[in-house]
Amino acid sequence: MDAVIIGAGVVGAACAYYATRAGLSVAVVDRGPVAGGTTGAGEGNLLVSDKGPGPELDLALLSTRLWRELAATLAEQTEYEAKGGLVVAPDEATLKALRVFADGQRAAGVTAAEVAGADLHTLEPHLAPGLAGGFHYPQDAQVQPAQAAARLLAASGARVHLGEEVTAVVLDGAGAVRGVRTPRRVLHAPAVVNAAGTWGGAVAALAGTTLPVLPRRGFVLVTEPLPRVVRHKVYAADYIADVASGSAALQSSAVVEGTPAGPVLIGATRERVGFDRALSTEALRRLAAQAVALFPVLADVRVLRAYHGFRPYLPDHLPAIGPDPRVPGLLHAVGHEGAGIGLAPGTGLMIAAALAGRELPLDPGPFRPDRFPEDVR
Repeated sequence: MDAVIIGAGVVGAACAYYATRAGLSVAVVDRGPVAGGTTGAGEGNLLVSDKGPGPELDLALLSTRLWRELAATLAEQTEYEAKGGLVVAPDEATLKALRVFADGQRAAGVTAAEVAGADLHTLEPHLAPGLAGGFHYPQDAQVQPAQAAARLLAASGARVHLGEEVTAVVLDGAGAVRGVRTPRRVLHAPAVVNAAGTWGGAVAALAGTTLPVLPRRGFVLVTEPLPRVVRHKVYAADYIADVASGSAALQSSAVVEGTPAGPVLIGATRERVGFDRALSTEALRRLAAQAVALFPVLADVRVLRAYHGFRPYLPDHLPAIGPDPRVPGLLHAVGHEGAGIGLAPGTGLMIAAALAGRELPLDPGPFRPDRFPEDVR
């Protein structure tokens, strides 16, 4: 076996998919089911609209192309929708800021078209009146995240061991990786990929190194099934600032989108409260109010449920992707925060290239796992 991947979420599944396509033999191990962690609690966002120029946007653009390819080969159950995104501004000052942001994105390869306030309703007939304008991002898309992970993993052909927690990363006398141990077995391999999401820091510790991954809790509301009242992925401009913020306090900015099954999904909140799973009525109240402010038609719609998960947060908002020079044979694919589903294919392709000794599709420098100072870890 060439590699063991720890984590059966969408990132681990993508790593397995592209590794096997590079001719490698891999196994995937997870203490729970497929998509049992952050992936299963996600909305399925595949966004370029919320990312400014830089390495994360480069990874998002690569992944956007790969998702389109995957949608043509994976089962329809992934519910891939190239629906596009619509970012709206409540006033002229915000619209001006969006215009500057979009100019930078276009230079990096993003397609963004300004929409005048009077024309917003041609894209979203139920949008609130009085908005100054917005930007349409046709590259934004969506998948059903748990299904996407399951279909990627199945298509990889990897050996899968679920319900088995990795209790040790096996090292040789020189400190190089030789596999992993679970309560049921030892899986021998010269490479181990840490795709454990929010628990990536704990897996790094098993290998004798550090990665400052922290959980960032987020809630999502799910409405009763509706006719298609929301056509795109729609959010207000302040969502972009929330994504880039490092604040530990509760932040919320509604991202509203319809689904093929009928329910409307309403995210997203962010707060660093450890692994506290308590229901936050304040977070849910804010989301509901912000969603109704964007789409007044939702005011009398029933919310059937709310769910939440923990996004794997790293201090500089970039994932750790690639070999860890401190532990030969250890690679990381963690820290994508709320963008992991969208960034999974590009991450998987980079990990597969590193494992196979091939040229990487992007500069790996910004994603180096050892880039954090000791005092951050």
